[in-house]
This record gives sequence, C-alpha cells and structure tokens, in this order.
Amino acid sequence: MIPPLDWLQHPALLWLIAAVALAIAELVVPGVFLVFLAAAAAIIGALTLLFPDLPAAGQLVGFALWSVATVTIGRRWYRDFPVQSADPLLNDRVARLVGEVVTVVEPVSDHAGRVRVGDGEWPARGPEAAAGTRVRITGATGATLRVEPLPALSRD
Repeated sequence: MIPPLDWLQHPALLWLIAAVALAIAELVVPGVFLVFLAAAAAIIGALTLLFPDLPAAGQLVGFALWSVATVTIGRRWYRDFPVQSADPLLNDRVARLVGEVVTVVEPVSDHAGRVRVGDGEWPARGPEAAAGTRVRITGATGATLRVEPLPALSRD
C-alpha cells in the first residue's frame, strides 16, 4: 500500500513549489518580473511554515501585498541600477535609423513625404526635398522620420 502523501498538501510546501515554478518560468521566459512574484510566494511559504494556522484568505492577501512590495522594490532597483546592454538600441528601430542616408520616394516637406528605408517606405517630414533626393535621418516623432538634406560636397 502506498503511504498517504498528506505532506504534499501542506500550504507552505505549495507556496514554495509555486515560488520555484515562477523562478523557473522567469528563466525560461526572461522578463524580470516573475522573479519578484517568486520572491513573494517564497515569503508566504516561509510565513505559512511559521504560522501554520494562517487561513487561505490571509495567505492570498499576503501574497498580493508581498507581490506589490517585491515588484515595487524591483522596479526601484532597476531604475537606480540599470542593466547595461551591449546594444542599447536593440529594441528601438527608429533610434537605430538615425544617421542613415535614405532616398526620398514622395517629395518631403514640413507636412508630408515618404522615404525608402531598406525595402520599405516610411513617412517623413523635414525641409523641402524632391523625389530621388538623398537625405539623412535625424530623428523621429512617433513613426514619422525627421530628415535633413545631405550637406553639399565641396570641390576644393
């Protein structure tokens, strides 16, 4: 006969298993968020070991409060000690385009225009530029690129 597994139903163990599962999920899908929920679950698991009569409602409220606390602490930590990236513009497509030289497809003005970027076209604004003119991307407002004409080549 298989012995009863009553210890598997202990709330503290369930919270600690949840903490491990959340930590593993953070490793599988990194987002720097689930780790804080894992910490909250571990804290509730420890508190449930210390106070075994803590009702389920108290555990859930405690988990919610500790989740808010750990996420707040984590956000403040990452704000004060940002993680350095080898490529800070990795997820900022528009910022990566700044400095690129592109071709005007539809005449550019302060109100309208389009430029060819790679194999696509982007809306652009800037000083007057005729179709076929080469311009440099200087920035963006939303998804609209700001462009400027290339400086004239001097023939000294």
